[in-house]
Amino acid sequence: MKIAVVTYGTEGDTRPLAALCRALMNAGHAPTLLADSGTLGSATALGVPSAPLSGDIRGALMPGEGLSTVVNQASGFNSTAKALAQIANTHAVAWMREVVDASEGCDAIIASGLAAFVGLSVAEYRGIRAIGTGLFPITPTADFPSPFLPPDKIPRWLNRFSHRLVNGALWQAFRKTTNAARASICGLPARRSVWTDHPMLYGVSPTLLARPHDWPTHAYVCGQWSIANTEWTPPPELEAFLAEGEPPIYIGFGSMAGFDRSQLVKTLITAVAGRRALFYPGWSGVDASVLPENFFVVGETSHHWLFPRTSMVIHHGGSGTTHSATRAGVPSVVVPFAGDQFFWANRLERLGVAGKPVLGKRIRSEDLARAIAFADREEVRARSTAIGAKMAGEDGLRHAVRTIERLMADSRVRETVSG
Repeated sequence: MKIAVVTYGTEGDTRPLAALCRALMNAGHAPTLLADSGTLGSATALGVPSAPLSGDIRGALMPGEGLSTVVNQASGFNSTAKALAQIANTHAVAWMREVVDASEGCDAIIASGLAAFVGLSVAEYRGIRAIGTGLFPITPTADFPSPFLPPDKIPRWLNRFSHRLVNGALWQAFRKTTNAARASICGLPARRSVWTDHPMLYGVSPTLLARPHDWPTHAYVCGQWSIANTEWTPPPELEAFLAEGEPPIYIGFGSMAGFDRSQLVKTLITAVAGRRALFYPGWSGVDASVLPENFFVVGETSHHWLFPRTSMVIHHGGSGTTHSATRAGVPSVVVPFAGDQFFWANRLERLGVAGKPVLGKRIRSEDLARAIAFADREEVRARSTAIGAKMAGEDGLRHAVRTIERLMADSRVRETVSG
């Protein structure tokens, strides 16, 4: 099968889709990944054919930009939706044209992230199968509220409604520009309601999030989408640091940016209190040269290789890092800034492998030190080891590929019958 895989977001949004594409290739299919050019490094490393979509997501996270404000102020849903819509609406016409060009001759389009509505529209234009994917749950359920809302402040009886409310509000923010692009590029009529009937595949571990009992049959919890880069080798300096003493604390906030960098560094130094630590600057712009000698600065590393060699992982609660840390069998300290990060912080707290989240908006050294002390507890380490062992038995990519193949086979059967 020839498949266009379309997403838009940070590296955390693109990397799992690159892994899915590699798994599809290994199964004999021909995917092409479309995403922000600055996030396609994982696709290149895995040998996945790719093409850039218009835009600059990293620039949108720099100080003064809309997404930066959301991260820095830990804004609510309305501000988050507005910032996301600004990006998507700015590029909707260009994305629609780019996906139309890339999808010629394709059998299906897999759509995700901020480009999901564009991908679903182009699949409609092409008359081919549309498959949605996600790294956090957006299919309505009574089991928990929308991941875009505070996890402990919504009454249970409003859970299902909260998903519909959020999904509808996001569509309203995207609708005008999406419909204009549908008309100008694809000649499609305006769409009034958000898509709900297409299959949804989630690159989420059933250990972290059991499949809700009230989900429709076309929503699937597959497991994490991640491939260990077997060709990656650690720098000798990193190996030497790890061999010099006890397993260090890993600290990294991925693509998060826009916060008070100097204050963050002071807070980390105080909370770590002289312990050995690995620090990954990511997109933060932190000047790592000011860190003391107990900190070792790392660049891009294989989480598969590194996390099991650490004592705990301090991270922002992105879906990918959350899964990788938990799968490694080590506790987490979660510092959420925006979006679904609060949802994953809550899941890890409920599982007992992380303490209360330390809010990124007002991170304080005493709160961070308290969360580190919780992660140091013997019973927390034991729970982390057990949950990691359970996750290690999951094969999310295999599940996803088999599901995609089955969905495509079902489509062909229906086409044959209707023909």
